[in-house]
Order: sequence, then structure tokens, then C-alpha cells
Amino acid sequence: MSRTGERYTAARRQVLTKAPAETNPTPPAPSAEPPAPSAEPPAAATPFRGERTSSDEAIAARTGRPWGEWFGILQAWGAADRPHRDIARWLSTEHHVDGWWAQELTVGFEMAIGRRRPGERPDGFAITSSRTVTAPVERLFAAFVDEDLRARWLPGVSLRLRTATPYRSARFDWEGGSSRLAIGFTAKGDARSTVALAHERLPDRDAATGQKTFWRERLGDLQQLLER
Repeated sequence: MSRTGERYTAARRQVLTKAPAETNPTPPAPSAEPPAPSAEPPAAATPFRGERTSSDEAIAARTGRPWGEWFGILQAWGAADRPHRDIARWLSTEHHVDGWWAQELTVGFEMAIGRRRPGERPDGFAITSSRTVTAPVERLFAAFVDEDLRARWLPGVSLRLRTATPYRSARFDWEGGSSRLAIGFTAKGDARSTVALAHERLPDRDAATGQKTFWRERLGDLQQLLER
């Protein structure tokens, strides 16, 4: 413009005309229209990233579907607008999900939609931990319900057995009933099995964080014991 005295539009036309053919055109300005909604939940609401309830593997084995499928089913049913008790009851009656696992699905869904803080449950905080070991499920189950065997990897802890279904589940009072353990067992063939536990009714987030570390270490000791 300063060289030829041309107006801006004429000068710009000459620059564009002389530009190499391979030059990429200027990208269009962003549209003011919002993007169309995706059928998939946004990343922040995608279920069970980071802190979560039982593993996807354990949920699929015990309920017949992975977390992602259950999240879609619950969304379609309108679970986001229903109370905790109704969701758990619907999973049990309509989808025949075992009561403990119905609670796991319900809590996981509520965490994913932001209704519940990670680890928070109706009766306090809870953490989960799981481990797959090279040992039959019968041996893994015994490592929890047999006091002598349990003392070899979980020393100094007082547990009282509340209920148990052989090779499938067990529930314990922890240290006189201050909190509770809910445990599920899954066979992975003749020589491998998985344990998924929830330590429930913890008083606060700090206690939950401490127990998360505790169980990661203890299940590591259990694995070493059973695989020796």
C-alpha cells in the first residue's frame, strides 16, 4: 500500500494473486454455533476415570457388562434424576444384579455424574482395591475366611465374618465394627482368580486415602503368598 498508494482491498487482491498455489488458505473463523452434542459422555463425566469403584474387569465378570455399558443404560433410564435407593433396586429387580454389585454400579454412576465425591457413599467414605493372582479361586477365598491363612498376609487386624458365599463373596466387620469390608471373588479359569474389595464406612477422606495405600500393599503381600 505504501509503495503503490493502492487501497487495502486492491493491495490484498494482488498479494493473494501472487501467492504460491500451494499456500494453505487462511482457516475459517470459528463458528459461533455450539458443536452438536456427542452421544458419548464428556471426558470429565466418562465413568470411572481416576478414583473409581471396582475394576472394569470385576464389574464385567460379576454383572455381565463393563462400566461403560452400564453407564449408558442408567443414563437412558433416567438414573441421574432418581435417588440412590431406587437406582440400586432397579438394577437388582430389572437386571438381576446381585445386591452388593448393584450398590457398586449405583455409587460409580453417582460419582461419574458429580452427585457424589469420589469415595463418598451414603454411610461414609469407601475405597476399592483389586488384584488378580495366579491361584485357584478356592485358595483366594480361603485366604480371607481362614483366620490362620489370613494372618500370614494381614497380621494384626481384627476381622469378624458377617456373611459369606463360598468362592463368590464375603463381608466382614473391621476392628470391632468401626468400618466394613465387602469382598467379591471371580474365577479366571482353574489357576487364576481375582479379588475385588471395598472398605466401607470410613469416617473421612484422609482415612480413605490411608486405607487405599494399606490395601494396595496388603494385596501385594497376598499375591506373593499365594503364588509362592
